[in-house]
Amino acid sequence: MDRLAKEVKGKYRIKSEKPLIVPLRDISDKDDLEMIRQTVIDHYTNYIENLPDHVGFLLRNYRPVDYAIKVVGVGSVGTLCSIILLEGWDKKDLFFLQIKQATKSVLEEYLNPSKYELSGERVVEGQRLMQTVSDIFLGWTTDEKQERHYYWRQLKDWKGSGDVENVTESEMKSYADLRGKTLARAHARSGDPVAISGYMRKNEKFDKAITVFAEKYADQTVKDYNMFKQKIRADKLEVKEQ
Repeated sequence: MDRLAKEVKGKYRIKSEKPLIVPLRDISDKDDLEMIRQTVIDHYTNYIENLPDHVGFLLRNYRPVDYAIKVVGVGSVGTLCSIILLEGWDKKDLFFLQIKQATKSVLEEYLNPSKYELSGERVVEGQRLMQTVSDIFLGWTTDEKQERHYYWRQLKDWKGSGDVENVTESEMKSYADLRGKTLARAHARSGDPVAISGYMRKNEKFDKAITVFAEKYADQTVKDYNMFKQKIRADKLEVKEQ
């Protein structure tokens, strides 16, 4: 809360940190603010209606008090991502949700269409299927006017991560083992674990194939980054340092 919000005249509001975080008050004329604010409230109400009853009951004790566009990871480039600040009984009872635009799966071009017509619902149900315990605030909404789909979740849901840039060899092996087990569990939950096990068998063919793929992927990432820097030096990409 201290990092993302500040108290203004007795009320908490999202801090402006352009271009990474741009609050609603900085992206619209005053005449449009009320209309956009009402749109946010309508989407919040729709989101609650799509949640399980026990979660919706909890969130009905909160109301949206501020909204901002927020830059996130590279996986969401080109999509609309934002955060919403909620207030409960008083200014000390605050809560952040994140809203991310969901687009069609890249696999739909090669496989059968998803049974979920709404991309946001597909993302949410996919996460629930793969994860042993998912964020209880996962939900979805649709903007019919703009034909956009969104999914909602906690902004910070206590996920853990490793400091892979400063680890020992043994720590990296342990981290890779944990990541592998997590990925395997997700595949076992969402696929046929017997068929997967039979395909992989007990020899090292699959392990070696994954290793070769990972090395080639790493090499390609370095090439892409070098090209990115070359474009900047040649003034073909405009960048600004913060």
